[in-house]
Amino acid sequence: MAEPLEQAGQTQPPPPEAPAPQAQAPRLTRRVGVVSSTKGDKTIRVIVTSTYRHPRYGKYLRRQTKVAVHDPRNAAKLGDVVETVPCRRMSKTKSWRLLRVLRPGEGEDVAAIPGSEVKA
Repeated sequence: MAEPLEQAGQTQPPPPEAPAPQAQAPRLTRRVGVVSSTKGDKTIRVIVTSTYRHPRYGKYLRRQTKVAVHDPRNAAKLGDVVETVPCRRMSKTKSWRLLRVLRPGEGEDVAAIPGSEVKA
């Protein structure tokens, strides 16, 4: 039979250390869309277009969603392409925050944007 390590004059090897848990930032869902309304103070409406494949027929379809976005500096203008991230709910409909303006609206006819709240 094998002797215990302490009696044989040897010490036990230290237990293997578990890797330290690394604090990783949660991956936030970012959405890119076009600003369709800037009527509210510090609030903009953004049209986000997404495509998905129909489960049965396989055709790719487009879906548009309007989201209310918090813009604390009123930096976004009509027609701008912006990137948004989710945040804590600020009102009944507003739970997105403006991350950055990707591309300013280059004199685009905003009334031509489907779903925009601008009267032509």
